[in-house]
Parts: sequence; C-alpha cells; structure tokens
Amino acid sequence: MRGLTAAQADDVRRALHTAERRSGLRFGVFLGDPVGSRRHFAERLHAALGEEADDAVVLLVDLKGRALEIVTGENARRRLSDGSCRLTAMSMATAFSVGDLVGGLLYGIGALGEQATARR
Repeated sequence: MRGLTAAQADDVRRALHTAERRSGLRFGVFLGDPVGSRRHFAERLHAALGEEADDAVVLLVDLKGRALEIVTGENARRRLSDGSCRLTAMSMATAFSVGDLVGGLLYGIGALGEQATARR
C-alpha cells in the first residue's frame, strides 16, 4: 500500500481480514490520488468489485487532498448507516490530522467491522 511501510501495510491487511471474517462483508482501502472527483472515483472502485460490490465497503483516503470517502454496497448499507460511517470518518480524520495515518485506518476498519458485525 502506497505511503505505508511493509509492517504498516501488513497491519492494515490484518485489520481488513479481521473485519471481513467477523462481519462477512468485503473491505477495501485505496490510498492515493483519485482520478477526477473523490466521490466518483470511490464509487468506481466500489463498482469494480462486480458481484461482491453489494457486500463491500471501500475506504478511499486522498492523501494529497486530505480527504476520505466511504462507499458501501446495498447489503453493507443495511448494516452500516450513513450516520455511523460519518462518525467513523470523523474519528479517522482526527487521527489523520495529527499525522496518524495507520492509526486512523486501523480504527476505521475495526469500527466499521464491529458495527457491521453487531447488525449481522
């Protein structure tokens, strides 16, 4: 994952795997510069998951633009409300604002995974 050390990327992959295993949803993270608008690019990444998209959550972190997008599929949205995604994004942004990219990612992935598991 661009912008992370090998150890940090491993930590993020483990968090993704844990969230997926516990919730039954598919989680993905994109770190980098979106092509075009952030939201549209995040939605295109999500749609590229094809048949898995309904059960997927994509987090796009625009490092240069200092912004975050969370896109949920139809089934994932039943378990992750816009409000809970917004609160998680705010907590992630707080970590990012003090330079803690990995901490923000780990928190966000874990929080979304827990919330989706609780509503399973």
